[in-house]
Amino acid sequence: MDNSVNPAQGKTAARPVVQQLKDRPRASVLIVGGGINGVGTFRDLSLQGVDVVLVERGDYCQGASGASSHMIHGGIRYLENGEFRLVHESVVERNALLRLAPHYVKPLQTTIPITSTFSGITAAPLRFLTHKQGKHTERGAVLIKAGLLMYDFFSRGGRVAPRHNFVGKKKSLQELPKLRSDVKYTATYFDASVHNPERLTLDVLRDGLEANKQSRASNYVSAVGTTDAGTMLRDELTGEEFLFEADVVINATGAWVDETNDSFGKRTSFMGGTKGSHIVLDHPELLEACAGRELFFEHTDGRIVLIYPMGDRVLVGTTDIDADINEASVCTDEEIEYFFELVAHVFPTIDVRRDHIVYTFSGVRPLPKHDDTQPGFVSRDYRIEKRNDRRGGKNVTTLSLVGGKWTTFRALSENLASEAMTALGMPRKTTTSELQIGGGKDFPSTEAEERLWINRTANEVADRDRVRVLLTRYGTRATDVLAFLAQGGDQLLASTNEISTRELTYMVENEQITRLADVLIRRTSLAFRGLVTEAMLNEMAELLAPQLGWDEAETRRQVESARDLLVTMHGMKIPAAV
Repeated sequence: MDNSVNPAQGKTAARPVVQQLKDRPRASVLIVGGGINGVGTFRDLSLQGVDVVLVERGDYCQGASGASSHMIHGGIRYLENGEFRLVHESVVERNALLRLAPHYVKPLQTTIPITSTFSGITAAPLRFLTHKQGKHTERGAVLIKAGLLMYDFFSRGGRVAPRHNFVGKKKSLQELPKLRSDVKYTATYFDASVHNPERLTLDVLRDGLEANKQSRASNYVSAVGTTDAGTMLRDELTGEEFLFEADVVINATGAWVDETNDSFGKRTSFMGGTKGSHIVLDHPELLEACAGRELFFEHTDGRIVLIYPMGDRVLVGTTDIDADINEASVCTDEEIEYFFELVAHVFPTIDVRRDHIVYTFSGVRPLPKHDDTQPGFVSRDYRIEKRNDRRGGKNVTTLSLVGGKWTTFRALSENLASEAMTALGMPRKTTTSELQIGGGKDFPSTEAEERLWINRTANEVADRDRVRVLLTRYGTRATDVLAFLAQGGDQLLASTNEISTRELTYMVENEQITRLADVLIRRTSLAFRGLVTEAMLNEMAELLAPQLGWDEAETRRQVESARDLLVTMHGMKIPAAV
């Protein structure tokens, strides 16, 4: 969930997915929260044949799941916290996602620049024991080498990437000539990145919907309370409330778990999320300096931060600040200055200015309450809190998810689904450990295979460039999209060559678009890459209006709402229409 402008309250078409919930207001399991963990659990339960419903008060992947560092990683820095179980699970899941979701999860070469040899050896045990930074002491080569040896050990099962390697100053500067001149070593290892977390979430959701025709899911529906008759749901577009009954309720609302439980009449104090912000830069010099790899390093304050290329943009992050979830989660001026400082820390000759920023984003991590533990040392592991109640003479089990991270979503979802099935008295039928996700099935594994797939698929409806865009956006599900495009007249938008008129219709009919911003931020990467213009806002809104039942006033409001969201919450500068 984010703090964006509320959905439309004006004239819109009725939503079939909401009507389905009203027509059959019961399921075995109700999941509240449409981030990656809620959606992953929905998929797992659907595959078991469970009648499951998911509701999300905003759009899918709108909150912390969409505001991540876009990394699928084993969490090398968690070793310092002693979270060995989490590191082992994370590297296993990272390796699995590279196989199961190759359309969105890609190998990420990661380099650590190091400026000292022995520094930090005496401070490391104190950090390990107290989970506090204390007086900052840089982590030197010996300490980093020890950590990477442990990381390689944890990564040995199902290895899909080479072991780490260390090189000295001369070779480091040959490989990365813009690095600071006092670098003594660089250490390089491999993790993975997810360039389209929002679309991967949609793909997982679609897997769940297709696996079990009983299963239902709706965005822009919130859970606002309980009665003896069930959980009160509210359509966020119309304000209409209705009761929904379930034997198991899963609270997967991330940083808002306690607030959701409070609305259910049960006060909890599980959560203590921290805010993480990022900036996206259009900066060719910095992009070239990264040489296709992530720079993962320790800033002057001891925080672990990152710089890495995503396509033709560079992502810089992240902060880790105690957050008030009642305040807007926005990347602040102070955080932007911090990012500029960390870039200068590694690449001192590269000038980064505010006019290089094309997009900013910020979210609250769903971390457990951590009292006086410093944010950077708070556990990234997860746990499941269980409560049993009597409602209307029936037993209802509530499972609250505390914590969780992108990399482990599949394993977490399997564990959470198993807890729900235990409460229902149902056995597990299958596992998702080897089940490919959506458009990852039969996805080309090399650049040569990808070119062949594109050339073979291109036709009179879509040329090679268009097929390439669709393959990137949908994986091999692009064939379904192409078949849909071929069923009617289609043309590229005048404001962008990355989306067409009929593809917008496909999104409306298959991906539960409700707002203009849904298309720009979560169905495409147009906003992330800073490509949104005033002309694009107006053109898309006019095309969506008849399909979503917007009248002229609502169409105008959608444009204004999307513009305000992108400017206020994401730091964008929207070029005016020519």
